[in-house]
Amino acid sequence: MAQSRIARPQLTVQPLEPLIAKVTGGAEVRAGRVALEMPRLADNGHAVPLRISVSSPMTERDFVRTIHVLSERNPRPLMAVFHLNPHCGRAEISTRVRLNGSQRVVVIAGLSDGSWWSGSAQVEVTETACLDAT
Repeated sequence: MAQSRIARPQLTVQPLEPLIAKVTGGAEVRAGRVALEMPRLADNGHAVPLRISVSSPMTERDFVRTIHVLSERNPRPLMAVFHLNPHCGRAEISTRVRLNGSQRVVVIAGLSDGSWWSGSAQVEVTETACLDAT
């Protein structure tokens, strides 16, 4: 009896640099000011919790404009974009994301002075999500 094979999508790591350059308009992205908290091990890639905070006074002159969440292995690497303003009070986001396997998640934050900052976290996923590219 012949065994059937199930076709599984390749979990390739996509370089994020071209997407980051597109988002930032080619501006320099510095490490720091962005804290990304995720579990080191996620049993289920369908709903992985994450918390992002950006060090900013959130005043009229100095605030976080955008937060972009990027994935190395998801079919759509730009997972989320959050738009903030000084009235938000704090630059903090808590949500859940789907992850297509173990990977590094990168967050970049655009500030009102035109600077860009980043943070990242590595997560091991035991049950993969995002298997289709639609």
